Amino acid sequence: MTTLELPALRSQRLNALTHAPHERLDHAVKAHEPFSSRERFARFVVAQYLFQSELQALYQDAELGKIFPDLPQRCRAEQARLDLADLDTEVPAPVAGAVDKPSLAHALGWLFVSEGSKLGAAFLIKRVAAMGLDENTGARHLGEPEGGRAEGWKRFTRTLDALELSEAEEREAEAGAIAAFERFSHLLQHSYDSAPAAV
Repeated sequence: MTTLELPALRSQRLNALTHAPHERLDHAVKAHEPFSSRERFARFVVAQYLFQSELQALYQDAELGKIFPDLPQRCRAEQARLDLADLDTEVPAPVAGAVDKPSLAHALGWLFVSEGSKLGAAFLIKRVAAMGLDENTGARHLGEPEGGRAEGWKRFTRTLDALELSEAEEREAEAGAIAAFERFSHLLQHSYDSAPAAV
């Protein structure tokens, strides 16, 4: 895809540029069959917890908080931790390679991916009902954010799209978004590889 073919809005450009890694991640998730049993879903939650806990520093960042005032409330690390307890699964140790003190523009790309995943969670939470899980038990991190998924995403992207970034910063944001998909893919594989033998 050439620059001329990319959409005008930054959020739409990031969406277009991350289409391939997003699709690869979707295939990887399906291959691990997280909705086939509670045990396999628990490994998916391990990956979610690892990813969200790595991003906690970004959600608490003062500079990013000036841009997105509700950013601290958007983090789902605590919900994922509680889900692990519901699923009788230990909180995993950190995995080497977490994003560390990224530039503001690079961080925007990571947050774009993290926040965008809440839209997909609307479909995932329907899949866990058959296992007796919901937004109060075992699948809190997939629950509806306060104010609604669509409205929360619109608020986030409106702010993201209105930011003035240099060409170099645009590239950093793009790199951050791609890195976020690659990181979650890595954490997903790690979560299933490190599962107890019975899974």
